[in-house]
Amino acid sequence: MRTPVDKLNAMAIFVRVVERGSFSAVARELQTSQPTISKVLRALEIELGAKLISRSTRQLSMTDEGQRYYSECRQILAAVDAAEHSFQSGRETVAGNLRIGSSVSFGRMQIATRLPGFLKKYPQVHIDLQLSDQNQDLVSEGLDVSFRIGELNDSNMIARHIGTTHRVTVAAPDYFKQHKTPQTPQDLSEHNCLQFNLLNSQNLWVYEKDAQRHEVRIKGNAQSNNSEAIREMVLGGLGIALSPAWLFSEDLKAGRVTAILKDYSAQSLPIHAVSPANRRQSARVKAFVDYMSQALETAPELKPVR
Repeated sequence: MRTPVDKLNAMAIFVRVVERGSFSAVARELQTSQPTISKVLRALEIELGAKLISRSTRQLSMTDEGQRYYSECRQILAAVDAAEHSFQSGRETVAGNLRIGSSVSFGRMQIATRLPGFLKKYPQVHIDLQLSDQNQDLVSEGLDVSFRIGELNDSNMIARHIGTTHRVTVAAPDYFKQHKTPQTPQDLSEHNCLQFNLLNSQNLWVYEKDAQRHEVRIKGNAQSNNSEAIREMVLGGLGIALSPAWLFSEDLKAGRVTAILKDYSAQSLPIHAVSPANRRQSARVKAFVDYMSQALETAPELKPVR
């Protein structure tokens, strides 16, 4: 006699395995064992009379039946989630695991420093902060929310604008001992400019003054996909950077770097909190995004440098 399958739970586990691409990752997420996850999916396949996932030593792949079933499961689970939320709205406890994604520098300097205050307010939440300077795939990485700086390219997400990153043009005093200080954006074309190469317009720096737009194509002998690496290059006197004001706020105060072109407003970048479109925002996600939005609104290091 077959053991009855908890169909809804099995559907949820199947969907998570597909999205994470790993039995072990889902097992860790659900605080259970990999054999237990395998057993649930095998029982589901027997119940359905069809193979859903092909397993190999390197990867998992869905069968044609699995692809159809996955799409249907997502719709069913979303409907169940919405139905539950309609009754729980306003009464849902801010508790449980919260997996957050961010770039390395922003996560370390702007998110991690604010976690003690958030967890003091919501002690039943458990944070898993994942940092990467590549845009993380929210679904495959199992992220509940991710913070992104710059214009969004993916429209298949729920996005909330929570702040603005004002940028500042900086260099170390040692650099200006050997090079004339730029007076206009066009002067930057004659300088060694350091590129943060994850932005779409990495070598085009844009400024505004008196309602007029000023663009300059910059060049330099060094670039990086990590903003803290750019900061170290600047501190070492290698060249000029156009970077988030919060990245250099302490260095500006201490005189380790000098802000230039302060009569020109550098193009700012939006900060968004993004979540998967097919997943309802839990109370803990909403609470954290609200908390960060309020914190960033009053953060002095996010204000324009004058």
